Amino acid sequence: MEKIASFTIDHIKLKPGVYVSRKDTVGDQVITTFDLRMISPNDEPVMNTAEIHTIEHLGATFLRNHKEFGTKTIYFGPMGCRTGFYLLLAGDYESREIVPLITEMYTFIRDFHDEVPGASAKDCGNYLDMNLGMANWLAKRYLDEVLTNISDDRLIYPE
Repeated sequence: MEKIASFTIDHIKLKPGVYVSRKDTVGDQVITTFDLRMISPNDEPVMNTAEIHTIEHLGATFLRNHKEFGTKTIYFGPMGCRTGFYLLLAGDYESREIVPLITEMYTFIRDFHDEVPGASAKDCGNYLDMNLGMANWLAKRYLDEVLTNISDDRLIYPE
């Protein structure tokens, strides 16, 4: 069986960043999948499920309500390896084009100190597994160490 594209990336060289993971065509529409890598793979501890779950709720809420990208957001959710998130957008985009959106989203997550949207038994299948404080901290870390003044080597997968 042939390896899928995401398993061909050298995760030893991969650093936190914003990467185009793939582009697919559905009908006449391009769907761009982004790898929002927050943790250096196999190099530092992965995120726990509680903070991932919180970032997912906040990020998805932010994106679906965004003035420009709300109708273009197909999916936002965690990677199974717990080192980042996938964002699927309708449209043909490059990494640098969405850095302002990602910066805006992680600023929202960093500064969010209210009840997490959808964090109730009625709205979520595991609503008690949330950690807003760690989600705030991880968002700040990603903003400070990656998104602010992001370099080109954090926008294109390593060879």
